[in-house]
Amino acid sequence: MFVDEVKITVKGGKGGDGIMAFLREKCRPKGGPAGGDGGHGGSVYAEVASGLRTLVDFRSLRVIRAENGKPGGGKNKTGRSGDDVVFKVPPGTIIKDAETGELIADLKKKDQRALIAKGGKGGRGNARFATPVKRAPTHFTLGKPGDEKKLLLELRVLADAGAVGPPNAGKSTLISTISTAKPRVADYPFTTLTPSVGLVRVGESTSFTIADIPGLIEFAHEGKGLGHKFLRHLGRTKVLLHLIPLTGADADAEIESALRNFNMIRDELEAYAHGLANKPRIDIISKADLARDEDLIDKVAKKIMEAGNLESPPIAVSSHTGRGINELIKKILSYLEDDTEHWPESHIADVLFDDREI
Repeated sequence: MFVDEVKITVKGGKGGDGIMAFLREKCRPKGGPAGGDGGHGGSVYAEVASGLRTLVDFRSLRVIRAENGKPGGGKNKTGRSGDDVVFKVPPGTIIKDAETGELIADLKKKDQRALIAKGGKGGRGNARFATPVKRAPTHFTLGKPGDEKKLLLELRVLADAGAVGPPNAGKSTLISTISTAKPRVADYPFTTLTPSVGLVRVGESTSFTIADIPGLIEFAHEGKGLGHKFLRHLGRTKVLLHLIPLTGADADAEIESALRNFNMIRDELEAYAHGLANKPRIDIISKADLARDEDLIDKVAKKIMEAGNLESPPIAVSSHTGRGINELIKKILSYLEDDTEHWPESHIADVLFDDREI
């Protein structure tokens, strides 16, 4: 199950209490103050675990507590500090204060760790309060409570490129063609129900990641359809791949459909805000093999350029025939690296096909 937003409570451990005690030994029946300090409470940390892909574990783990510190002992013995607690999150997790909205941590890299709730300080024993004037103090302090916070955990998929388009635009097929991801593919809308991330290898030492999110429909920015929930995942991508699918219809219907889909996706990205509309974007005429003739693709591309005031025409791509795949890969790389002259023509090398669906 894909879960990308949860609320939890974290509590740092309470510090152990300091105690009042006096040294009483056979040879020292009236020894001085000997109450030890309490141990510090354990703290709560969040840490990135690269193998995690979802926040689903937190649906049954709503409160995370660190261990309390132990009280001090006689003979100036300090109590044991409470153990820290480390909870694991997927890369790309943002942790906010659920009540104030304040950003606490943005966890992206493997093994990255952040302090979320600090444990309380241990109390001081009466031995701490001895002075030359007051040699038998009876004063001691209690341990301090640890931090307690209500958190909002948001998962935002980390990918270099993100594919966006209406349902059944060919996003999943394209990504399964060029990357290691194997999302579900079928000829009906909303096949993709969760984001997936695939690794695209170019040559022996170069690669980038690409994300597929559920298709968008009109008014997705207001929560309609499935895509709205996942639009946030496009916020971290460096370039958007905007797929405008062909349908196999006649020229007038094909142009009308392409323009409608192009304008709808553009409007939804602008309405959703969060900078999506300002990201670099590669416009793609997908399912190019369905065109009745080559002139139709040119006509669709021309109309899209006019509608979007584009400087360059969309790339015509077919995942079934391989048309435009190499050109698309090079275009993506041009946004990720300044120098792309060394990229080989082959768009994908032999790789281990590890399933990256999350």
